[in-house]
Amino acid sequence: EVQLQASGGGLVQAGGSLRLSCAASGVPDGYAVGWFRQAPGQAREGVSCISASEQTSYYSTSVKGRFTISEDSAKKTVYLQMNSLKPEDSAVYYCGACYVQASGRDTYDVYVDTRIDFGGWGQGTLVTVSS
Repeated sequence: EVQLQASGGGLVQAGGSLRLSCAASGVPDGYAVGWFRQAPGQAREGVSCISASEQTSYYSTSVKGRFTISEDSAKKTVYLQMNSLKPEDSAVYYCGACYVQASGRDTYDVYVDTRIDFGGWGQGTLVTVSS
């Protein structure tokens, strides 16, 4: 059974940093885990994806250069270090199975990998960036 649980959100001023954690268990080898976010009234957006098997990480245009995704396989945890936060980064952040398609030079569109049933999005973790 795949379980993904996001945590670590909070309130931060613009320009500040936060680190989110995703406790990931039961993810089959060869699949990737990433971060998605949804602001009120907007569609869910994929922001980053990491493939342990390929040892490669991917970022959307909106976060590249500011966010860093990493994985601690021993702890079965995927992190999202968010720096230089902007008010437009405010959203509920979720982790889920992911795949990517290139959208530009070294930037990617991040999508949900529906081949894995990870039991729904859960509550996510709220990030609020004040101006």
